[in-house]
Amino acid sequence: MFARLRRILGQFFSKSRKINNEPLNKVSLIVIILIDIFILVNVFTGLDDISRWHIAPSQAYPCYSEWQTYRTQTTKDKDYEFFRLSFPYENNTQSSFKQTYQQAESGHLGNVSETCLTYGGYKDKVNNSANQQILKTIAQKQEKISSLEQANRTIRTQYDSSLLEKIAGQSRDRSINSVGAEKAKQALEQNTRTISTLAKEISNLKSELIAKPESLSLIAFVKDDGNFREVEKGYQQASFWYPSIQFGFQSLFLLPLIFVALLVHNFAQRKGYGLISLISWHLLVIFFIPLILKIFEFLQVGVIFQSLFDIISVLFGGLLFLISYVYILLVPLVGFGIIKFFQKVVFNTIPLLSLSEYNE
Repeated sequence: MFARLRRILGQFFSKSRKINNEPLNKVSLIVIILIDIFILVNVFTGLDDISRWHIAPSQAYPCYSEWQTYRTQTTKDKDYEFFRLSFPYENNTQSSFKQTYQQAESGHLGNVSETCLTYGGYKDKVNNSANQQILKTIAQKQEKISSLEQANRTIRTQYDSSLLEKIAGQSRDRSINSVGAEKAKQALEQNTRTISTLAKEISNLKSELIAKPESLSLIAFVKDDGNFREVEKGYQQASFWYPSIQFGFQSLFLLPLIFVALLVHNFAQRKGYGLISLISWHLLVIFFIPLILKIFEFLQVGVIFQSLFDIISVLFGGLLFLISYVYILLVPLVGFGIIKFFQKVVFNTIPLLSLSEYNE
């Protein structure tokens, strides 16, 4: 097998730098390399574009991440936090959430979940100017509280120092602090009262926001276990199949190019068209490089990997390192298949015949 591999590599390098068995000059070789780089970049660009042709799971189920975050939160103000994260007032453009979700279908295969579109409609009802103003007011009051708390920390430091100076009998004009102990204490008490007032106002605003009919309808829809299970199941299935779908589209992009390049290469060799044979050979190699990379990438994240992962998880529990054993056996088989393909199809004996032998 190693001898065959060495022979294939020798043929590969020989075919890559010769025209009719004559070596390329340096200028021609540089031109060929530049063309190879240009085409390879465009091939990978095309692969990236076609891999995103089918709608991604996060686009098909745009509500899943928000629902998942909401349902896993255990904080007291989880309803308000849900609104704060879902309706950021500072970036509000008054755009429709439902329309934004539907835009993901434009230029893509697949559809957005109807449940998420319904969810977007509920969000649109909540996303009005009055509710946005409430969120903005709450944020401003919280910023003011943070500022007062920072001021209190500074005052407490000065208060402790002023109190020590007072106990030591140091005169006020020799003090290193901007305020005396009495004034610091008064400022602390005033700021604390203001913080308490602001906190009550924030609590009232939160209750007002959550108690609105459109808000209650949205929260009730999100809390519906049936809706969540439907979205979660669809998202998981889409995530399971998405790498395989991407690999399928990428293969559809590459296989016609490989097929055409292979036909042109074999035809040029039979007819003795040296330059066409060389260029088509380089194109064939360029098209095979990303295909081989995508095959191995698919083996790591595609449906085969997921199926092996699930089977081993069920049969052997936490012994997931067994997947490595499977791949140690599987990958050489794939490599062997690639070698056999090059040996039987690309490096077959007919295209290697010279023009004179072909005429005979």
